[in-house]
Amino acid sequence: MKILHDFQFVSPEDKGATVAIGNFDGVHLGHQAVIAMAREVEPAAPLGVLTFEPHPREFFAPKAPPFRLMSREARAHRLQKLGVDILLEVNFNAALAAMTPEEFARRVIHEGFGLRHVIVGADFCFGKGRAGAARDLQAFGQQMGFGVSIAPMVAHAEQRVSSTAIRQALSDAEPRKAAAMLGHWHRIDGPVIGGEQRGRTLGYPTANMSIDGLHPPAFGVYAVLVDILDGKHAGSYHGVASLGVRPMFGENRPNLETFIFDFKGDIYGANLSVALVEHLRGEAKFDSLDALVTQMDADSARARAILAAL
Repeated sequence: MKILHDFQFVSPEDKGATVAIGNFDGVHLGHQAVIAMAREVEPAAPLGVLTFEPHPREFFAPKAPPFRLMSREARAHRLQKLGVDILLEVNFNAALAAMTPEEFARRVIHEGFGLRHVIVGADFCFGKGRAGAARDLQAFGQQMGFGVSIAPMVAHAEQRVSSTAIRQALSDAEPRKAAAMLGHWHRIDGPVIGGEQRGRTLGYPTANMSIDGLHPPAFGVYAVLVDILDGKHAGSYHGVASLGVRPMFGENRPNLETFIFDFKGDIYGANLSVALVEHLRGEAKFDSLDALVTQMDADSARARAILAAL
């Protein structure tokens, strides 16, 4: 998958794509429906996604609590899995934010990327102050010579599928509910970083990962699926993970610590993708390390049973 960032410097061979436009945080079922529509409306054209980095919400409120379901790397990886040929990851800056809807349609879509057809959700807004709506984009497309299709909203179990609803499900410790709206397990991706290595002294060596910049799911212990994405240990595994601040050992920066079942090997620096399958319990502070290990044994046994039944 080719990734482009600047609409002002696009080679002629990279123009003419049919793209789905949006933020695509989570790449949930609604996003997938828009991408599928893009594939169907112009089957001969390259399939693309046009999104923004940083997320506009991060640009306008940089000090707000983390809300993203995915890092930009995880989003690109998921889009590639869906067969996207070209990712137009536009730099969202003050100049882009100041464009009127007509300027965005002309300078970015028509003249910049030279798009053949665009697909947006029914709630799509664009341009300064979110002044433009999906119907406005259709009108601009007719004037400028590119097609515009509007995808209907997607619902699951009578609830509208949205990144907001998925964040709420994760905050409520319901990863399976989130997965039903995502169309895939919610995953935390990133490199394995150094930790304090307490786990190995307890018989539970863990792979530590940062969750900085991401919406934090409910803290606690989860049954997880683990993909090691690179290195000599690349492959898929089962495990149990603790997500949170580790109250047994004082106040700490939130992170994800994953114990991979039946695994031995050095994976520091390797990139992992950890899928949250089921929330087993909340975080707790135990009276002793022996009590902690006893609980970890029980957590591991329960996680093994849950994952074996998938």
